[in-house]
Amino acid sequence: MLDRVLAPVGRRLLDVTGRRALGAYFVVSCLDEDGPRPRAGQFYMLAAAERWGGGDDERPFLPRAFSVARAHGEGTLDFMLEDVGPGTRRLAELREGDGLWVLGPLGRPFAPARDERRSILAGGGVGTAPLVILGDELGPSALTLLGFRDAPHAEGAALVERAWVATDDGSVGHHGLVTDLLTAQLDADDRVVVYACGPPPMLESVRAICEQRGVPSRLALESGMACGFGACFGCVVPLRAGGYLRLCVDGPVLDGELLAEVPAH
Repeated sequence: MLDRVLAPVGRRLLDVTGRRALGAYFVVSCLDEDGPRPRAGQFYMLAAAERWGGGDDERPFLPRAFSVARAHGEGTLDFMLEDVGPGTRRLAELREGDGLWVLGPLGRPFAPARDERRSILAGGGVGTAPLVILGDELGPSALTLLGFRDAPHAEGAALVERAWVATDDGSVGHHGLVTDLLTAQLDADDRVVVYACGPPPMLESVRAICEQRGVPSRLALESGMACGFGACFGCVVPLRAGGYLRLCVDGPVLDGELLAEVPAH
């Protein structure tokens, strides 16, 4: 059975210790002195302690699932956020001293390669986050390839010490997709294992490229999650062999060979 860190029972109220802008993104840090150290690929359910909802006469928001970007020091956790809606906007507004409810770490992490293969990390947008902590675990031998929409989003690559960058508009690095960079690397040497996280179309491209070349892939899938611990069945994905898995407990990291395609949700 794949080793994973188990979350303590119940959510915890943590103090936000920092917040910084990173181009189009925000990095929010909190101190989790009593929680276990997460593994790369695991996630947390986050909710602001105050004003977590649409107003006095409206329902509160459900917690949001975010992969941990980095765990360092004496329990500091970093999360990479983008303001794309009311819930993420409220999280992006958090400042030092604010309260943050967390439940985690949850899910299954990235599994190590079963042989002496080189590691390639491929990320898109906020899918950069779990590759940051994975890079910390794997060390400098791992190659990181990141794709972004434009220059403001490409500033997210600063979380990684060394990364090859592609942008859709060509404003930074390679003009094109991160899968262009991945294909070039596999053309040079396909004795690798690919770890990837990003939007579904990108992950489907990574899965198909790796399947065609017989390259093992580990995909951290993104999905809306209401609970984070398998009760609501809102994040199920179909398997190639039939049946379903719940991403929050059986994932979010899955071997690419388990999937006929990456679901577009």
